Amino acid sequence: MSILLLGADGQVGFELHRVFAPLGDVEACTISGALPDGSSCTRIDFTEHGGLARLIAQRRPSLVLNAVAHTQVDRAEDEPDLAMRINADAVGELAQACARHDAKMIHYSTDYVFGGSGTRPFREDDATAPLGVYGRTKLAGEHAVRASGCRHLILRTAWVYGARGQNFLRTMLRVGRERDELRVVADQIGSPTPSRQIAVATALAHARKPDASGTWHLVADGQCSWHQFACAIFEHAQTARLIERAPRILPIASAEYPTKAQRPAYSRLDTTRFAGDFGLRLPDWRHGLRQVVAELAEANL
Repeated sequence: MSILLLGADGQVGFELHRVFAPLGDVEACTISGALPDGSSCTRIDFTEHGGLARLIAQRRPSLVLNAVAHTQVDRAEDEPDLAMRINADAVGELAQACARHDAKMIHYSTDYVFGGSGTRPFREDDATAPLGVYGRTKLAGEHAVRASGCRHLILRTAWVYGARGQNFLRTMLRVGRERDELRVVADQIGSPTPSRQIAVATALAHARKPDASGTWHLVADGQCSWHQFACAIFEHAQTARLIERAPRILPIASAEYPTKAQRPAYSRLDTTRFAGDFGLRLPDWRHGLRQVVAELAEANL
C-alpha cells in the first residue's frame, strides 16, 4: 500500500508516521520539507493552489492521511482567509484529487464544529453550530471532503495532546516549573486524547474495514474540565519525578480568562458509532495521561 502522509511533523502526523510505517510505503510531507528528526521529506504547502492535486497525480497513492490544519484557535479569528484556505479550500482540492485517482482519504476534524451547549456527548449526526473561525473552517473542510465523492474517513477528535509538540500538557509542565500558582478554566468540559492513541486507532480502523467511508468520533473515554486535567497532569508528573513540586491550581470561570475565540463549554464526543463499526474504543483519559507522562519521563523531556 502506498501512503501519502501530509503534516508528518505535527502531533498526530508524527504518530501516524510511526504507526503506518509497517503497513506500507509511507511518503511523509511537511511544509518545511523536513521531519522532526531533521531528515528531509517531501515539501507541500497547503496555501499553494494546485500543489496538492499535482502531488496526488504524480504519486498516485492508495491512501492519503491528512494531518494538516490551522489549529491556532485565537489566531484564526485574525486570519480567517488563511484558516479557510488550509482547513477547507485546500482540503477540498485534496479530496477532489483523491476522487479522480481513486485514493482513500483519512481526514481529521474537531469537536469545535459543535456549539457546546449540550448536556450529553455529541453524536455524529447532531446539528453543528461552530462558535468561531476555526470551527467554521473545519466544518467547511468536512463538507468539501464529502462533496468530492472520494472514499474517506472523517475522524473528529478533541483536546489532543502528546509527548511532543505544543499542547496543554507540555504548557502546564513548563509554566508549572516557573510559577507557584496557576489559574485554569474549570467550566469547559471535554475528553483529553493522546495523539498516539488517535494514530493507533486510525490504523486499526483502516485495517479492519478498509472500505468504510463516513464520519466518526474518536476521543478518549470519560470527561473532565481543563482544571481537572491540569490537576491530574501535575499529580502524575510529580509521581514520575518530572517536577519537584506541583503548583497550586485554582479553578476559574471562562469569563475570568477571556480569549479572542469563544470555546465550547461542553464538547464531549460520543464514540458509540466508532466502537460499533470498528470494534475499537479508546481507554479512559486518565489511562492515556499516565502513558504520555511515562513517555516523557523515559525520554527525560
